[in-house]
Amino acid sequence: MRGRILLPVATTLLLAGSAGCSRSGQVHDRDSQAPPVRLVAYGGCDALLDELRRATLDKVGPYGLDGVPGGGGMEALAKASKADKVPGAPAPAPEHSTTNSHEPDADEPDLVKTDGRRIVVFARGRLKVIDPVSRKVAHTVDLPGGTRYDSGELLLSGDRVLVLTRQTMAVPFEGPGPGRSAPGRPLPGSTQATRLTLVDLAGRPRVAGTMTSGADYLDARQTGSTVRVVVRSLPRIYFPGGDGEKKAVAANREAVWKAPLDAWLPSFEVEGGATYRTPCDQVSRPSSSADSSMLTVLTLDLAKGLGDPRPVAVAADGSTVYGNGNSLYITGTPPQLFAWPRKKAVEPRTDVYKFDVRGGDRPRYVASGSVKGFLLNQYSMSEHEGNLRLAATTSRNEPGSQASQSSVYVLAQHGARLDQIGRLDGLGKGERIHSVRFIGATGYVVTFRQTDPLYVVDLRDPRRPRTTGELKINGYSAYLHPTADGKLLGVGQDADSSGRTSGLQVSLFDVSEGPRRLDAYKLPGAASQAEFEPHAFLYWPKTGLTVVPVTRRDGGPPEALALRVTGSGVTRLGTVRAPGPDFGGGAGRSLVIGDTLWTFSDAGAHAVDAATLKGGDRLAFG
Repeated sequence: MRGRILLPVATTLLLAGSAGCSRSGQVHDRDSQAPPVRLVAYGGCDALLDELRRATLDKVGPYGLDGVPGGGGMEALAKASKADKVPGAPAPAPEHSTTNSHEPDADEPDLVKTDGRRIVVFARGRLKVIDPVSRKVAHTVDLPGGTRYDSGELLLSGDRVLVLTRQTMAVPFEGPGPGRSAPGRPLPGSTQATRLTLVDLAGRPRVAGTMTSGADYLDARQTGSTVRVVVRSLPRIYFPGGDGEKKAVAANREAVWKAPLDAWLPSFEVEGGATYRTPCDQVSRPSSSADSSMLTVLTLDLAKGLGDPRPVAVAADGSTVYGNGNSLYITGTPPQLFAWPRKKAVEPRTDVYKFDVRGGDRPRYVASGSVKGFLLNQYSMSEHEGNLRLAATTSRNEPGSQASQSSVYVLAQHGARLDQIGRLDGLGKGERIHSVRFIGATGYVVTFRQTDPLYVVDLRDPRRPRTTGELKINGYSAYLHPTADGKLLGVGQDADSSGRTSGLQVSLFDVSEGPRRLDAYKLPGAASQAEFEPHAFLYWPKTGLTVVPVTRRDGGPPEALALRVTGSGVTRLGTVRAPGPDFGGGAGRSLVIGDTLWTFSDAGAHAVDAATLKGGDRLAFG
């Protein structure tokens, strides 16, 4: 064995219980668990390179790497907060909303950030700094190496803002080899590149540093001034190919054997400084096998600037990131599940990689695990009292398969393993998960096919999760959010009894006992970005103001829909429409500062009275 296993051979995952199911769907049988995923390190760079070459060889075909899934893109508890006093600021910032992040101790990157004293917006490849008092764009920052077509997000700490940009790059092609008239082969890997730009906002904004990489930006989390950035990468190898399939495969496999370690370990280049790569002793892999992909976690302190990102890596693929300030989880589906053609059905599973991110030092890859099924998004995960809860939909990944059901899992860390200690099966048979929310020791799961069962799951005993309520209504909630008085708000789609959707639906649920819907606001023929992007959702607990962006299927102008949510109902306050013919795709973000509601599109901002939606100022970004 080339890797050094950090624990004994995996034992039985469940620590207690007997085979069989209870009426609530709780299960204890060993055979129904996903295969364990253990943690493996490498003895040195030679062992690491050998393992990566072998993992890549398994995917080599006549045209390079076959069956490699595409890269992940930018993926999604709003808290009203009184901003901390910024050192050196003349006065405390006014009360303001923050990004609607999953966990309060792990801020998430978004298009708009505020500390109450200023608003920072990423729009059309540039940075806009808005003074909320004068309601004017105070500064515009052109980002080095950027274009108006870049996808970007922001993280703010004090006077520093980090711009995380995902750029599309042309795939380089090489010319034909000697004696061959066939065109050259492309270098494989993502066509995306990552650029991190640190901007100092003290005084006149200036660029304080940049870092670039050929790896593809996946997501990030921030606690204090410390930012963890997750990127994924594929090996950068030139595949020469050849005449005929057999010769092409042989030549490409030889290219893999000759490729250096740097082909798998992405570089991180600081402008005017050094180039960094992950040290060999900071690369791990699941014990089952290494992957040709690489997940890398970078650590940056915005107060200190961009320097050594202290990378750690896992030879695996991933698509979803969840963090709570103490732990960072990355999940992914093994690439063999996407292989085609298949001779037999494949049982889907999700692999989970856990990092300890307490403090500001390099994160530690501490444990791995696996559950059956696919996760919807990061809200399908939640760490509580040291245990990780997950909700997943399982179905056999084969043509024509209609069988599906959903489960809630509880994983506990035992050494370097994330072991299943509890599971609840049988949610939404024949359906799939549309939304999940874990709040304390309770989980809420919405499945849908024709009707919307809202399940309430009691997780107070993590070894024996059980359902305590179920509500079936037409339509579904695609995003769930807790309200100030303990109710649950759902944003999704209304539907008829056959499951045909008809328009936006915002529902208020009482989940104190058996779940029941108290009220619903419906907007036929409409949909909201908040259904799939939680950052587009604003809830202001102080007044119950709730804002979601709305688009209409008939092509009507996009607008921000403002609702008032109370303990018993949902009422319409009005709308804020993006003014002018060039105010982008509508108000995709909103926030509150003091008594003002701000809405933002990629072309401008609009400030109105938060209580009446009247008056206001319109700022075009240009």
